[in-house]
Amino acid sequence: MLPGALRRRGFLAGALGVGAGAALTACTSNAAPSAPANAPAAAAGGDNATPGTPVTIGFSAPAADHGWIAAIANNAQAQAQAYSDVTFEAVNPTNDITQQIAAVQTLINRNVDALVILPNDGSQLTSVGRAAMQAGIPVINLDRIFDSPLAYRTWIGGDNYGMGVSAGNYIGERLKAAGVANPVIGEIAGIDNLPLTQSRSQGFADALGTYGFRVGPRQAADFTAQGGQRVTANLLQAAPRLDAVWNHDDDQGIGVLAAINQAGRNEFFMVGGAGSANAMRDIQADNTVLKATVTYSPSMASSAVALARLVAQGRGMGDLAEQEVPASITLASATITRENVATYMPLGFES
Repeated sequence: MLPGALRRRGFLAGALGVGAGAALTACTSNAAPSAPANAPAAAAGGDNATPGTPVTIGFSAPAADHGWIAAIANNAQAQAQAYSDVTFEAVNPTNDITQQIAAVQTLINRNVDALVILPNDGSQLTSVGRAAMQAGIPVINLDRIFDSPLAYRTWIGGDNYGMGVSAGNYIGERLKAAGVANPVIGEIAGIDNLPLTQSRSQGFADALGTYGFRVGPRQAADFTAQGGQRVTANLLQAAPRLDAVWNHDDDQGIGVLAAINQAGRNEFFMVGGAGSANAMRDIQADNTVLKATVTYSPSMASSAVALARLVAQGRGMGDLAEQEVPASITLASATITRENVATYMPLGFES
């Protein structure tokens, strides 16, 4: 482990060098021209995988009650194992807020060099994030954000609003190209009282609005296959005609597709959400109404561990000019179709 004082300062300064552009001048000697003092900064590049100071990274996440969360834990562990200079300490996953706080406090007491935390609830775990930071342990806050920037060194997560925009743009472009006027566009959301669901729905509505379209029948499920099947059956009964549907989550999409098949409906196309391997295989086979999915990849856990390692070692990101790891990283939401599915298949998770 890093000495206490060094660890407290380590994440404030990186080891990334900054290059300078050389002036283009006529020169008759072999001496290289010196860079002016105000030369623009340039990234030096480098290999962040090169082993550095050995560090211990603590990890805490909710229990793997569906495919996406299971992939979060698996990706984090696999990334840590890829580094010879990382010891990975994962506490037992739990969906109990009190138990997760206690587990993270255990990692703080062990004096780990960095923490990666996907909280069950960002608001309720903010205090333990702040406790870690005050103890000199940098926190990489994964996905569900803490209430205060004082509780984390870096946040990394998906773009919920961007998911909705990507889904809305795909549907809008496809319907416009087909010349469909006044389309009926359904939406099968996740849990409505969650901010992430609200952001996804807002992005979807905003994107459709740019095409002159609006969201039609809408049902909220619970991110489970059972919930997806139940609410989709209700939506299909209430809507005798549909032109397109966006389902927020590929885990619940298993049930959504089951309900669609049971109803014998195929007059519309569907877009999924998150990027499960199941959904990608269906898109690749092109034998269901599912024609695309928009990503919210659990690969963010791999990146979180990589960031925690760099921060704990006092290193920056080799391809950036800045010497520090950024304070916030939002992943883009890509649209996966039959044309590009092979590229994204390695990132898919099993529902």
